[in-house]
Amino acid sequence: MQKASVLKVLAFLVVGTALVHAQASRTWVSGVGDDANPCSRTAPCKTFAGAISKTAPGGEIDALDPGGFGALTITKAVTLDGGGGQVASVLVAGTNGIVVQAGASDVVIIRNLRINGISGSGNGGFNGIRFLSGKALGIENCTIFGFTQNGIDVNLASAATVWIQGTTVANNTGNGVAVSSTVASATVGIDHSNFNLNSFGVLAGNNSKVTVTNSAATGNAFGFVAQPNAGTGELDIHNSTASNNSNTGIFSGGMAGTATIGIANVSVFNNAVTGLFAGANGSLLSYSNNFNSSGGAPSGAATPGPQ
Repeated sequence: MQKASVLKVLAFLVVGTALVHAQASRTWVSGVGDDANPCSRTAPCKTFAGAISKTAPGGEIDALDPGGFGALTITKAVTLDGGGGQVASVLVAGTNGIVVQAGASDVVIIRNLRINGISGSGNGGFNGIRFLSGKALGIENCTIFGFTQNGIDVNLASAATVWIQGTTVANNTGNGVAVSSTVASATVGIDHSNFNLNSFGVLAGNNSKVTVTNSAATGNAFGFVAQPNAGTGELDIHNSTASNNSNTGIFSGGMAGTATIGIANVSVFNNAVTGLFAGANGSLLSYSNNFNSSGGAPSGAATPGPQ
């Protein structure tokens, strides 16, 4: 009897421990939540960092109401959705906003968030979203601004895919989007997005393949750039605009890597130095239905005007 009683107690403890550490497929955060809570709909957590340990792989963390939900490092498949909060934000100083360092089969989705690096504070955030590993990253309907490095930094050591949809990336000291990979190709698709007041609006760097559609780079130093230091950087731009940039609208080459930019139905205007430029190791391919009114004939490419 004594032995049986001990076994029952042990079984109870095992079951109890499993219940305590159970992870939910959907968890919740709130501006008035508490990370000591189970992150349920009726007892939400306060921060994304508090909720993610209670969220099952492949699950979702949703914002219930307006709030600032803090910096986060993501190491598994998960979706962050601030849509219910109306003003769901990540506000950071002296660090990155969201770092994605997930497994090779993990897909991470970040949507409906404002990510603020507190530009001008003297201790601004580094990168808004930094993607280091994972199968894929989706960024949807986000506003990312005020970082001392890049708004979105794709910096990979293995092949991965990124999609950026309906997103504005603005007022970053570095680039709006910077894409590079040390080994295999980083493939990025950008649609219906805006890049303003950055150094480069979009940069296709080492071993990158970037496609931009229905988007605009306005008021940056350079609008759309392919400029790998090593390997190849490919940038295809369709149905988009590069305007009012303080230097060049679309720039290919200039470093040791091979840069290629293809443009179709692209408008380039009011860029201060030149609209289109292909430098060393760079090529610029026009599909004859573009418009460039910025002046300055691109090196090795077509002349200004309808192309």
